[in-house]
Amino acid sequence: MKTLDLIGTAVANTFRSKTRTILTVLAIFVGAFTLTLTNGLGTGINAFIDDTVGAIGASDTLTVTRTDADAAASTDPQEYDPDAIASAPQAGPPGTTSAVTALTDDDITALAELPGIARVVPVRAVSIDYVQADGGDPYVARAGSLVAGQTPQLAAGAAPDVDAAALQVALPDALVVPMGFADADAAVGATVTIAVTDPLRTQHTVEAQVTGVTEDAFGSATALTLNTALEDALSAAQNTGVPLDQQDRYASASATMAAGADADTVKTTLADAGYTGSTVSDQLGTFTAVIDGIVLVLNAFAVIALLAASFGIVNTLLMSVQERTREIGLMKAMGMGSGRVFTLFSLEAVFIGLLGSAIGAVVAIVVGTAVSAQLASTLLSDLPGLQLIAFDPVSIALTMLAVMAIAFLAGTLPAARAARADPVESLRYE
Repeated sequence: MKTLDLIGTAVANTFRSKTRTILTVLAIFVGAFTLTLTNGLGTGINAFIDDTVGAIGASDTLTVTRTDADAAASTDPQEYDPDAIASAPQAGPPGTTSAVTALTDDDITALAELPGIARVVPVRAVSIDYVQADGGDPYVARAGSLVAGQTPQLAAGAAPDVDAAALQVALPDALVVPMGFADADAAVGATVTIAVTDPLRTQHTVEAQVTGVTEDAFGSATALTLNTALEDALSAAQNTGVPLDQQDRYASASATMAAGADADTVKTTLADAGYTGSTVSDQLGTFTAVIDGIVLVLNAFAVIALLAASFGIVNTLLMSVQERTREIGLMKAMGMGSGRVFTLFSLEAVFIGLLGSAIGAVVAIVVGTAVSAQLASTLLSDLPGLQLIAFDPVSIALTMLAVMAIAFLAGTLPAARAARADPVESLRYE
């Protein structure tokens, strides 16, 4: 019997007992449906995180700080460091902190000379009082710097040019209507006033041109995206009256890696020089790990359902072998080898797995797409761009292959029993 004939016979034999086959397929359907849906959940959330990472900072950009590693390792009282500008809790025993030492222009120069670093820009701490459109009411906002390679998610217009000499800003979508603009497009090209206060409590204002409107993501509903020129202007106004030698102090710097540079190697180089470097992916790593962990647990339940369904396949095929004993004996008496008999019953198991996984995947895609669209317009409307459940064709194909593999393994026992059948005894079977 040729291979195509074997496949055709296997498909036809599968539907000999329709009720038994349908029940087995439904059991596989439950596992395949759950597995496809949970993988889609992981794909959708991780895709949103990747897009947001691109909006927050380029993948080849590191946030560089200088901390006192010895102090971080101890919970003992720490000696005062006049160069420390902040302290932050660290992982470890309760009360463990790490002093963040200010970076200076000398540090910026030293960082730029390290291998694997193409560009270093200091991050200036700018505290904005308010932002106001011409004739509108002032609204509280915070500063968000823009680094080279960053691609903010835009609702209208374009991102500020990080290297432009003109003072440019992108407004968050949440502030567009409150500030008096009809919509996001109407805000593009407008001039806004941004206010900051110096240490002597004198307020200064700086005007900037709106180049675009950013979508809200990860709590950035009031974050203005500033280009370097505007950030420098606001910092200078905020530091009015501060001695020049005290203005050269930065909490962190943004370092862009050279083309082809390995992030881990660059981090090691920074650590050897006394600095700490982290990417946005590093900072969101815990959140991503939690999502992956949840998806993994859900997938485990789906696999358990598939394993339970595999017993249904064993039962279905064992019953089929029992019912077709004389037929098996006749096939072997006419010259069909044990290998062909094994292949025939294995193909029946694989076909049952294919039916269950295909139906499960199709239904999961339909249900997942509908649920995701509904949530995007209701509960998740504050997270534009989030497709909670997204489906990757490769992931779906791998899921179907995995289900078919489980079905094949489940069918090996009945198939082996059929292959070992003695043709004489089988023909005598009543």
